[in-house]
Amino acid sequence: MIRTTGFLIALTLMSTRILAQDSTRTITLKEAINLSIQNSKILKNSKAKIDEATAAVSEANERKLPDFSVSGAYLYLPFQPNINIAKNGSDTSGGGGGTPKVNQAIYGIASVSYPVFTGGKLKYGVESAKYLAEAVKLDADNNRGDVIMNTINAYSNLYKAKAAVELVKQNLDQSNQRVKDFSNLEQNGLLARNDLLKVQLQSSNVELALLDAESNYKVSIVNMDLLLGLPETTIIVPDSASLWEQNQVKSIDDYEQSSLQNRKDLAALTARKKAADLGIKLAHAEYYPSLALTGGYIAADIPGFVSITNAVNIGIGVKYELSSLWKTKTKIAEAKAKSDQLSASQEMLNDNIKLQINQAYQNYLVSQKKIEVYQKAVEQANENYRITKNKYDNALETLTDLLDADVSQLQTRLNAANAVIDANTAYNKLLQAAGLLNN
Repeated sequence: MIRTTGFLIALTLMSTRILAQDSTRTITLKEAINLSIQNSKILKNSKAKIDEATAAVSEANERKLPDFSVSGAYLYLPFQPNINIAKNGSDTSGGGGGTPKVNQAIYGIASVSYPVFTGGKLKYGVESAKYLAEAVKLDADNNRGDVIMNTINAYSNLYKAKAAVELVKQNLDQSNQRVKDFSNLEQNGLLARNDLLKVQLQSSNVELALLDAESNYKVSIVNMDLLLGLPETTIIVPDSASLWEQNQVKSIDDYEQSSLQNRKDLAALTARKKAADLGIKLAHAEYYPSLALTGGYIAADIPGFVSITNAVNIGIGVKYELSSLWKTKTKIAEAKAKSDQLSASQEMLNDNIKLQINQAYQNYLVSQKKIEVYQKAVEQANENYRITKNKYDNALETLTDLLDADVSQLQTRLNAANAVIDANTAYNKLLQAAGLLNN
């Protein structure tokens, strides 16, 4: 029994370890992007919109096909109808002795209509639907870029949160050791009680900072799990190597030219503008009549009276809406207004793209400068702490100065760790502004 219990305990511990290992994953930035694209709810919604737009194109094409309908009915007549039969120029009224009695009727009709001329409605309708479908696909590509950028931001924040936890833990270890050393000094009468309290207070503040950092890290993990479609309990370990990249930056003019060719939102707006221009032609088509080839077959049977079979007909049908003479002007004006709105939107988007590229470009340059500055700041903070520590040991500096130097050292190390990640994020933001992030 004891052996069995021991075996079960060992098996439980092994299972716990396996589950713990399965719940921790080291993921590179590229893997994170692929997972986010694969599981993005936004992109799934975009896929449904593409399917809807593709179906609209098929529907527009199907309007070119013939219309075919079949109908039939059985009629019961509870009262004797009055029937007038024309014969040799004279009418014979129902109700006489020679008039047949009718109390039921059956008929069936089959008809077909093939559009020959519609003033361009079918043609423009198909072309407009194609442009709108293209715009929806481009919207999906633009959403894909947004998903990639969101993943990069979340991944970068996760890495910074993890780095913050590690640095604060190191600082907490140093603070706790300082408290231990100062406690010994205070017990031996070599240190004032007030100085010990200051050291203990700083250690408590660092401990509180660690709690905040760990909380932020846990939230960042959950956010990343949801973004990648993973269970919330999965602990994601970011791969720092995938964030440390050497980037080749081009000129602003190159990025602006690239945006004209690669920005999906701009291309989508252009496609909608083309569809709106076709909408003007479609409105003009209301002025024209519709012409169609028609054909049909009729069969009827009125028992005791008449039977009709093989009644085939072929003809030409013309339809013209007279109301279009005074209603179409409004439709044309509405279509032109929509086209003008899209033209203005194109101009505004072009201006916004230029502004976005310039902002992203300057942010990247500043981020590169910050890396250099923070690297120097780390060296300066380390040297400042070393000198302050030596002076404090020789009673030339106060404890407050020493603690301030320690806090400054931690802050500069955090800033330096974040600066490289921020530079990589700024570079990807520049690529997004130029329409190159999807590549």
